[in-house]
Amino acid sequence: MSKKKGLSAEEKRARMMEIFFETKDVFQLKDMEKIAPKEKGITAMSVKDVLQSLVDDGMVDCERIGTSNYYWAFPSKALHARKRKLEVLESQLSEGNQKHANLQKSIEKAKIGRHETEERTMLLKELSSLRQQREQLKAEVEKYKECDPQVVEEIRQANKIAKEAANRWTDNIFAIKSWAKRKFGFEENKIDKNFGIPEDFDYID
Repeated sequence: MSKKKGLSAEEKRARMMEIFFETKDVFQLKDMEKIAPKEKGITAMSVKDVLQSLVDDGMVDCERIGTSNYYWAFPSKALHARKRKLEVLESQLSEGNQKHANLQKSIEKAKIGRHETEERTMLLKELSSLRQQREQLKAEVEKYKECDPQVVEEIRQANKIAKEAANRWTDNIFAIKSWAKRKFGFEENKIDKNFGIPEDFDYID
């Protein structure tokens, strides 16, 4: 039997941000070590590292009062921080793409003579480096989009709509089963068996 796949680092970060956004409260580390595993499935051992990574990225505020650290994050500040970070990354990505295009043109010109020159070798190395940098920037942009409060809210709303739709169909199925029992005198377990309805079929909480 395969083991259940654990949460990725970004999934843990996004789920921890949900705790702050949903509660709009201030927490100590010990509070998060109790709440995060129970409500968001984040292992207690990783809570401290995840929380520190969010503090390092400026997504969560931290202040030491007495001997304790207190953590908090509000959607408005987090959204602005995400937007600023995305703008910087997208600007860097745009500059990298432009430089990549210019280098590609230079390489095409260098190919005309079919001679391996020192300049062409250097350009190829720089092009390879820029390609790697571009991929890293793309990954960085995607990482910050996952933690964007707007994205989290869109996912939450999509889940809500899907849940409501599923429960509407559950209503319809129960109504049809009730009608079939009254109209034809079918037994409920026979209806379930013939139409492939599982025994634990019920509404989604």
